[in-house]
Amino acid sequence: MKNAIKSTVKRGRPVNPNSERQKRLKELEAKRKKGLLKRGRPVDPNSERQKRLEELEAKRKNGTLKKGRPSNPNSARQIRLAELAAKKKANGGKMPLGRPKSTKLSIEKLDVKLVNGNTLGIIAV
Repeated sequence: MKNAIKSTVKRGRPVNPNSERQKRLKELEAKRKKGLLKRGRPVDPNSERQKRLEELEAKRKNGTLKKGRPSNPNSARQIRLAELAAKKKANGGKMPLGRPKSTKLSIEKLDVKLVNGNTLGIIAV
């Protein structure tokens, strides 16, 4: 009896297909299938936002749309970046990395002594 097919009984209130609600739902389903069902708030094509969006879309297509805030060429950061670019150009496109080389001290004589009786101290003379 495990494989026996059980008859399914529709539960709940019976649906009247001739009711106003069912007719309206059927009309909405038909409009949805045809793509005629409008949803949401309609767009006003003459609004300021729509005009701005059209301008932005036109700029995107032309390739003239600039993103972000324009930089101030007189700001401290832009001046520093311009100086670094000039240095880079003067060095043939490469910037030296790290700190500059220091001059080496020439130590001629070292004096090794005991400090505090148990630690060594090296003193350059």
